[in-house]
Amino acid sequence: MKIQKLTLFITLLLVLPIGAIHGQSEKSQAFWVHEDVVKPSMIAEYEAVCSEFTANLKKHNIPEMDFIVTNTNDNRYLWVGPIDNMAQLDKPIFTTLVEKMGEQAFEALFERMNKCYDIEHDYILNLDRELSYMPGGITQTPEGQNYRKFHYFNYAPADVDKVRAQSKAIKELFERKGSKMEYRVYRSGFGNRGEYLMVAIAAESAKDYASEIESNNELLGEEWLETYNAFLGMMIKVESVEGRMRPEFAYSQK
Repeated sequence: MKIQKLTLFITLLLVLPIGAIHGQSEKSQAFWVHEDVVKPSMIAEYEAVCSEFTANLKKHNIPEMDFIVTNTNDNRYLWVGPIDNMAQLDKPIFTTLVEKMGEQAFEALFERMNKCYDIEHDYILNLDRELSYMPGGITQTPEGQNYRKFHYFNYAPADVDKVRAQSKAIKELFERKGSKMEYRVYRSGFGNRGEYLMVAIAAESAKDYASEIESNNELLGEEWLETYNAFLGMMIKVESVEGRMRPEFAYSQK
């Protein structure tokens, strides 16, 4: 990210307890997301910088940071970390890293990153535990499943209650049929254009994902078609994007 926008980047790397946001700690968790839209010709350099950045965090044992990284097939790199509330946005937690690396080395690293993209985007997504389906417990990083399919369901703000009710109907169907396909649902928040639900599905590979979809459709049968088509009927736009987790860029002391 741009040096002048490091404050925003710092925010997404905050290590915060997964606690209450808007008084809904058991139902929702907010995440700050920073996207870098990397130039195709600069992907190798960008990833080299990412590796160096994470290596420095590990080398200097920086305790203040905890984040995951994913990239999509349209060259977006998403850095994701939990936030407790908007008041956390101004905490300057790069201080220790700058001291350990040295200001000149730190700035040089991010200056290299600056050249890799022209577009960046910061926004908040809210993990909705009530709408997500992960019977064994919700996790963003299921072991051995680094492939991702992100589905974006855009709807009119006036339809939020109907969309939520139909989303619950979908989850109830999965529960009743004992579906093996798990998913997480995120609601758009501050910094997004329009209202949408983002459904993230993890798998071992694209082939594995396609096989799971086919098996799930067979399991849920005609009732799935009716329930899902009713949900789609409420949407104004639907998009799907492939991605993969990048554990080599992630950092955690947990």
